[in-house]
Amino acid sequence: MDLILPALISFAVTFAAIPFTIKIAKIFNLIDNPETRPHPAHTQKRIVPRAGGLAVFFGITIAAIIFTPFGTQAVGILIGLSILLIVGLLDDRYKNFSPYLRLLAQVIAATVTVASGISIKFMTNPFGGILHFDSTSQMILLADLLAIIWIVWVMNMINWSKGVDGQMPGIVTIAAIILGLLSLKINLFSDPSQTNVTKLAFITAASSAGLLIFNWHPAKIFPGFSGSTILGFMIAVLAILSGAKLATAGLVLLIPATDFAYTFTRRIISGKSPVWGDRGHLHHKLLEKGLSHQQISLFYILGSAILGAAALSLSSQGKLFAAALVGTVILGGILWLNFFGLYSKRRAPDNG
Repeated sequence: MDLILPALISFAVTFAAIPFTIKIAKIFNLIDNPETRPHPAHTQKRIVPRAGGLAVFFGITIAAIIFTPFGTQAVGILIGLSILLIVGLLDDRYKNFSPYLRLLAQVIAATVTVASGISIKFMTNPFGGILHFDSTSQMILLADLLAIIWIVWVMNMINWSKGVDGQMPGIVTIAAIILGLLSLKINLFSDPSQTNVTKLAFITAASSAGLLIFNWHPAKIFPGFSGSTILGFMIAVLAILSGAKLATAGLVLLIPATDFAYTFTRRIISGKSPVWGDRGHLHHKLLEKGLSHQQISLFYILGSAILGAAALSLSSQGKLFAAALVGTVILGGILWLNFFGLYSKRRAPDNG
């Protein structure tokens, strides 16, 4: 009950806040209108309220404040979430908000959080042993830098995975559940202090699930930049707090991570800025093949669940091998869709 109640409160607050958020979005013009806010990555032509991050922010923060200790790390997380919410709502309001300013806000949010004490103290070496980052001042600085890079990377990876209805909150719900189960396992067998991390993971999963209900196709609300970065931020932080289980989180998020790496590299090679959107993501190619929003979201959700289940039982070396093998298969599929998919192309009805 100690774990269920916080999740229920988080879900209830998020679920109840979304209708209110929709009204606020319409009043302050926080909407996604393809005619007034053209974007190459749009996948449908409907006018839909954005700012889903507002409801998620309330769901996570209210439950966390009630059920977890309010210490320095909690303050760091709350400040980071607040920065992401404010910048996300500005992005929803001002349609051409610079992606470089968004990236700067992400870096600031991550830096504040790491400065509060949330950093990578050690990592399990997949080839044996443990890499400690708290032995010297230089190693501590390296650990903090790695933590900032990790948090910013996960936020952007999750943000790039909200192209179709239900996709992003579905992925995050699964990832948070897996990290919660991992923390619970650690709590039961070795580290009782993981109880609060477990609560925070299930709080995040419940809030994301509340958003998922309203974001399922046809979406009544979009997460917006605030929703995707807040949830991505929480996944990145949870991976650190659960004992630097970055490999576990990386395996659960392997499908969007592979798509992110390919898209980032493709844009740079083609001479384009990696932060400007296009229609080259995996979900865009699946839409062009004729899959529906629901089918693509289920593909991501089920893929994350299968990889997450494997991550809970595999050793560090096994996770590395699985990530390399499955990542190669996913990358091969992305390359095939990009270079040979046109031969059997069939556009989806909702494709914008």
